[in-house]
Amino acid sequence: MPPFAGSHPDGFQSKSDSNIVTIDVGGKVFQTTKQTLTSAGPKTFFSRIAEASSLYVPFVDRDPEIFSLLLSLLRTGNLPSKAKTFDLQDLIIESQFYGIENLLINSLSNPSQLEPFNLQKSLLLPLNGRDSPSAVATTPYGSLHVAHGSKITSYDWSLRRKSTILTHFTAVDSLLAISPSLAAAGANDFSGLQILDLEKGHVRDTLHWENVTKSGSTVQALGASPEHMFVSFESCRRNSNSIVVYDLNSLSPVTEICHNEIYGADIDSAIPATKLQWVQGYNLLMASGSHSGPSGVSGNVRLWDVRSGNVVWEMTEKVDCFADVAASDALSVIFKVGVNSGEAFYVDMRNLSAENSWVCLGDSRKMQKGKKEGFGCKVEAQGSQVFCSKGGDVELWSEVIMGSATNNRKGRILKKNLMGRARDMGGAKITNLAFGGSRMFLTRKDQQCVEVWQGSSREL
Repeated sequence: MPPFAGSHPDGFQSKSDSNIVTIDVGGKVFQTTKQTLTSAGPKTFFSRIAEASSLYVPFVDRDPEIFSLLLSLLRTGNLPSKAKTFDLQDLIIESQFYGIENLLINSLSNPSQLEPFNLQKSLLLPLNGRDSPSAVATTPYGSLHVAHGSKITSYDWSLRRKSTILTHFTAVDSLLAISPSLAAAGANDFSGLQILDLEKGHVRDTLHWENVTKSGSTVQALGASPEHMFVSFESCRRNSNSIVVYDLNSLSPVTEICHNEIYGADIDSAIPATKLQWVQGYNLLMASGSHSGPSGVSGNVRLWDVRSGNVVWEMTEKVDCFADVAASDALSVIFKVGVNSGEAFYVDMRNLSAENSWVCLGDSRKMQKGKKEGFGCKVEAQGSQVFCSKGGDVELWSEVIMGSATNNRKGRILKKNLMGRARDMGGAKITNLAFGGSRMFLTRKDQQCVEVWQGSSREL
């Protein structure tokens, strides 16, 4: 018998004008409304059932217990608590049959459901081979791509389906998730940016940038906005660099900003952007880069108006340059960890000017010691929190609101919390930190796996 058939069991009278829909699933009868079924979308299995119900009682030859869970998902937007007793893969298979996997993803892996103060290590994802992860990229709803050696391993949003492809690179240094099945990858020692089809395992396209001497270029950083992809290129001779803006759908170049041709000892121009972040609330691109020399580490942080190609704000770093830096839309701050001091600093984005300076959240006296206590720290902003790795631990920074927002503009209070349970603390140095869906992903030095952190209430 087909999985969807008609029947007229005794006791059920179909009425074309009735809003109540009766469905027989695997021998168990359910009743719901047409509005509930059509909320799944116009071309789903449920919408077909709603249409057929005016003629007869539809029979669906599927698991009635899982159908009950998915019907609750349609009614409330969330799975009931008893869903935890079912295997996630079974839920995925049934949601795909009914055409509502997107609703399941939204319920279980929505970025708004990240529980920053409740994150704990819940899972280890092993990687094939001997290479440790060099780059990690995620999609908003939790698909994960991990570069390790010359390979890229991908996980779907549920972290149940895994695939690995081999690239042309010796090692991947920059990785951007364009979609669950498409990624951009580049290396510091290999010319060009490759667009990889992760399902078919081949290079879909290779993007190049050439300077005035027509020499090749390597990728130093990748970033994206909802419409554009940003690529920081440096010429193979290291005598020029640029940020190229591509259309995210067609991958055709749109414009070029921050083009530098280096002459002589122009150190500031010689520093390519090594981190790119789109600041959605301000419609600005943050580009940061640093350089280590005999006199220490120096660098710069710039905010670019991509449409005009102009810098709207710039901070030159010389005394305690950033180990890493991130912008938080929700907090309206740029956050850094000093490479010498290891302390956290911020700049308020609500009143940017040439006179802005970093506000130290710790001991500012450490800035002069030059011990590079912050070397290798990672900083990422997610929602209203900023996450910072220190050695093998993760610090969580949040703002404490005191009084009105107007009174808080001059003296903001940001507080630090250590994350995780006692047994989650410590370990090898953290090398990558990323967020996707309601999870945090991190990797550690010399370890061939990815740690998955999520709130206990999100586990399934």
